[in-house]
Amino acid sequence: MNTIYTMNKDIEQKQIIQNRLHELYLKRVEILSLSPEDALNRILEQRQPFPLVHSFPEYDFYFLIHDIGLDDSLELLSMASGRQWEYILDAEIWQKDRIDLSAATQWMNLLMKSDPDRMVRWSVEEKKDLIEYYLFNNIDLIIREHDQDPSDFDDDYFTDDEFFYVRLKDINLDPETDKITKEQRDEFLREFLTRLSAYDHIMYQNILLESSSLIPAEMEEESLRLRNVRIAEKGFIPFDEAVGIYQPVKPDFFQNHVKKNTIRKPDDINIPVPLYASQILDKDNLFSHALEKIDSYEVLQNLQTEFALLCNQIIAADHQIIRQKDQLKKIVKKACSYLSMGLDILGNKEPGQHIYLIKKFQLLHIFKLGYGQGLQLKWDAESWRRQSWFESKKLSLGFWDEEWLGVLGGLLIKKPLFFDNYKTGVLYREFYSLNDIKESRDVLEKIQAVDWLFSFMNIEFINISGLITWKNSILSLWARNYLNLHEVVEPVNLDIFKKFYKDLWKEDLYGRKIHADMKSLFIKWLSNKTGLEIYEISEKTGHIFEELFNEIEQEYSSVSEQNLDPKYITLFLLC
Repeated sequence: MNTIYTMNKDIEQKQIIQNRLHELYLKRVEILSLSPEDALNRILEQRQPFPLVHSFPEYDFYFLIHDIGLDDSLELLSMASGRQWEYILDAEIWQKDRIDLSAATQWMNLLMKSDPDRMVRWSVEEKKDLIEYYLFNNIDLIIREHDQDPSDFDDDYFTDDEFFYVRLKDINLDPETDKITKEQRDEFLREFLTRLSAYDHIMYQNILLESSSLIPAEMEEESLRLRNVRIAEKGFIPFDEAVGIYQPVKPDFFQNHVKKNTIRKPDDINIPVPLYASQILDKDNLFSHALEKIDSYEVLQNLQTEFALLCNQIIAADHQIIRQKDQLKKIVKKACSYLSMGLDILGNKEPGQHIYLIKKFQLLHIFKLGYGQGLQLKWDAESWRRQSWFESKKLSLGFWDEEWLGVLGGLLIKKPLFFDNYKTGVLYREFYSLNDIKESRDVLEKIQAVDWLFSFMNIEFINISGLITWKNSILSLWARNYLNLHEVVEPVNLDIFKKFYKDLWKEDLYGRKIHADMKSLFIKWLSNKTGLEIYEISEKTGHIFEELFNEIEQEYSSVSEQNLDPKYITLFLLC
């Protein structure tokens, strides 16, 4: 009977805990949707703000205080848990594998301002090694012998006990790169040492003594190892492991792949779910649409945790330092885009299928499938370039003109990017959809087709001082042939060129258009020049040259022969 009663009480207690955690979860969701000022006010007006602050995952709390502003977040920092403080230091004071002492000063000073007594106590109990390393780099210590007179020491030494004399080291700080000034460092250190001495003077003496005999390289290496273990639990794995996120998989990988493991086990009810990344999702993508239709609270929590880990791995792989919401939005956008591309490939645009896929397979693998589309495009471009006519002639990428150059340049860099050309405010960005992949592949295929055509032409480049492109090369060659000049890529005299230019146009009701007979002559000339059949040239490159003729009409249809100026003509080489 007692056993049954105890079991019922345990079940009841677990349910109470789950209900309370769910309430805190809903409050966090609401707070993260507010403006920074309103979020701060909403937390502080809670009847019990401490449990709410402690319920924030370290990752979410870190971004929250940066959104609110560090000076305005002192009250939140004073309520933060030890693990939240530790995560902040892990995220802020390391520059790759070295401790940034100016950043350490800045953040320890902020913690000191938020709760001085607690900061000193926490430093001694939880961060003793860090404090000793920090003091080793910032103070000089002299222990007075019984027969020494204090006047023997320089005036800048100070003491709390007439035995341990401390001097603050003179350091050079760059105001443009360092986060604090020397005066701020000195003020913090004096206050910290004074409070440490008052808190536990024996501990104060021990820390000073140990810091003076420290081996800094060993201490820094061990601190880095422990820090990496802690942040790896949140997805910030070492770079050499994190870059595995860009190792692509193919669709058949999913055919025999086992169901993913649950990220959060039933016993993890006390572990808060990271929300910050999922709160700033773009809504207009397949992954977000699928996530919105998840009706199971447990499944949604699992996916939110998994998505946060995925974003953190991207941050680690890209060597990014993310502190602001706008910076995180770019990472979230990248994750959503490649996840949506992967879902598009696997799910055939069926929303129900997408929900099934994100439940069954790891988001990491779906991301790899999406990212692999851009990577395959890059490999295709690199493979073509190695054996291309263009490469054999040692021409620059500028030969492919601005638009094609932009696309090709984006594909040939280490991590391929989409050439946006400032349509969304940037020159290059991540691929957002399979349409972006298709658009880039279409341009690559056009480049390959023109390169294939050029490979059949024996072209000689002579006396070229300006920019050579495939457009002005082939059009100038054609013009020189029409004018019975030697067929080399060389500027045409303007007076001679005017005859070709006059014959190029035909007047109609809508203005000047390129004469159909001239287009026919162009294709015939290409056939004679390359030895290829007309139908073969038209099939592979006809649409490309039609676009080129349209460009000529847009640029020059309103320009008369008398107004031609070689300085402003880019589609033909003139002099």
